[in-house]
Amino acid sequence: QLQASGGGLVQAGGSVRLSCAASGLRFTAYPMGWFRQAPGKEREIVAAIDRSGGFTYYPTSVKGRFNISRNNAENTVYLQMNSLKPEDTAVYYCAASLNNYQLRATREYRYWGQGTQVTVSS
Repeated sequence: QLQASGGGLVQAGGSVRLSCAASGLRFTAYPMGWFRQAPGKEREIVAAIDRSGGFTYYPTSVKGRFNISRNNAENTVYLQMNSLKPEDTAVYYCAASLNNYQLRATREYRYWGQGTQVTVSS
């Protein structure tokens, strides 16, 4: 089970930190990702991290603003989001992947959290 938290309302230019706590699975075996879905849009990946935490992936849209990290001792993955823009408004989901070598491949993500809303006001 993956439990995401930390969303809320923030002004443009602000920061939010999302957390995703894992239970019932061997956390260190799974690469982890954060995705988002805005109304009327497809779900997209915004960050991913490999099992060890040594390799990360970001799409161009968030690179330099978002940072993913994980604490394997606490079975938690984080997403630090800085310099937020109104277009970052979405429901954010964490997910666990089965493939440590294709972090950006949505099809490889097997387990999903329930999502947390982030709203960025202009």
